[in-house]
Amino acid sequence: MDQTVETEIPDWGPFQRPLFDDPEARALSRVGVVDVGSNSVRMVIFDGAARSPAYFYNEKVMCELGAGLSETGRLNPRGRDRALSALRRFQRLADDLDLPGLHVVATAAVREAKDGPDFCREVESEIGLTVSVIDGGEEARLSAQGVLLGWPGAYGLICDIGGSSMELAEIGDGDVGRRVTSALGPLKLRDIKGGRRARKAHIKSTMEDLRDQMGPQRDRLFLVGGSWRAFARLDMLRRGYPLNVLHEYRMTTRQVRETIKFIEKGDPEKMRSQAGVSSSRMALIPYAMDVLARLIRTFKPKDIAISSYGIREGLLYEQMPQNLRDRDPLIEASRFSEAKDARLPGFGKHLYDFVMPLFKSAPLARVRLIQAACLLHDVSWRAHPDYRAEVCFDNVTRANLGGLKHSERIFIGLALQHRYRNKREGNRFAPLYELLDEKDQKQAEILGKAMRFGAMLWMQSDAPMGNLRFFPKKRLLELRLPANARPLFNEVAEARLNSLANALKSEVHVVIKG
Repeated sequence: MDQTVETEIPDWGPFQRPLFDDPEARALSRVGVVDVGSNSVRMVIFDGAARSPAYFYNEKVMCELGAGLSETGRLNPRGRDRALSALRRFQRLADDLDLPGLHVVATAAVREAKDGPDFCREVESEIGLTVSVIDGGEEARLSAQGVLLGWPGAYGLICDIGGSSMELAEIGDGDVGRRVTSALGPLKLRDIKGGRRARKAHIKSTMEDLRDQMGPQRDRLFLVGGSWRAFARLDMLRRGYPLNVLHEYRMTTRQVRETIKFIEKGDPEKMRSQAGVSSSRMALIPYAMDVLARLIRTFKPKDIAISSYGIREGLLYEQMPQNLRDRDPLIEASRFSEAKDARLPGFGKHLYDFVMPLFKSAPLARVRLIQAACLLHDVSWRAHPDYRAEVCFDNVTRANLGGLKHSERIFIGLALQHRYRNKREGNRFAPLYELLDEKDQKQAEILGKAMRFGAMLWMQSDAPMGNLRFFPKKRLLELRLPANARPLFNEVAEARLNSLANALKSEVHVVIKG
């Protein structure tokens, strides 16, 4: 690598040393969280790289604790029985997995019901779990922190819709600002008398009050909650969207309005089946979409993003030290994956240094994708060689990774595909390439071919593997190798170098030093 690049990129690049081996990070490596909501009770066990945790276990039971609460003031009796059964099961699973404990929180239904305190006492006496009942402001704060877990630099308005309530919170500069709660949950709206006209009038009045409390919110709108995710699936169905990943799925206000019309005119059962939405969730869509229509009309966000991270992830974020919160979730997860699955852990850093001269002017947003790809370049080596390119593309585009737009998933996936295969035409992923423009597709190809060639130069971790120099104006790609690396540069390696040069539309010059 030439001196200029070495000066710009410190030893560990712009992303610092990995933290997943730090004691503070290891302490968070397996955390169990239970969310007792108005509509569902869910347990999640987080595992893996603490900054971007994997879902070791994830189970949900639709209980509808809040059904009928507006009329009776009490928890739904059948839902209460189902919730207790679910909590018994979750506690047994936690015991069998030797978890240090479950963090249990309850939201709107339990905090509003007359028999909510009695329910919590029953849970503690019969099951041994302590339920923390949080108020609406705290629910909003934790949901916002969940969004920050996936988007450390996020700014905008969080809207978390549950069964009995809807919370708003603003985020910016890594902090949670103003937050409010309301009774705009679908289960509550379902109980309003007077049909849709009365419901929409109630939503409008409530939303105007929320706007007065929150002030102008014209940035990004982050949607958190199962009803929003179900709506997004229906939006994907209408648009024929090729990537079935909800986290970071983007919609415009116009697309939201078009999907509302699509739902109103369509066959609910057919749409539900095609989009993969449960019957219980589909039944709440009419109420949720009326809230969403008024929400975007009131706050006029610049764009809309779906967040799969919410209150449960917010509880995990709550336990993180600040130095861990500040890390890039994509890079930390990629480092963890390399350490766990790569044949030569640590080589990803050398490969990153090796390919970076081809991307000297790349902005930081692109540099982080390059580093993630280098760290992930060998984690799918156990797959059959005939399918390795497809496996690595499929893994990264559908993996539970934070801090990645859909187009960025495709960029890394395409680079990894070229890491194992020279050409990409004629496979089942072709529709996904359309999420990248032609320039970015070419950049991903160059990165992949550079990694494909660089992987031929494996040496001891402390041995120089040579370096690349690229002169765009001269259309020249230069490879400099130390003498002891000469045996590695055989005809296969030379063919891969030539393929990289062709992608760069450049000539090749090889220099053997010493």
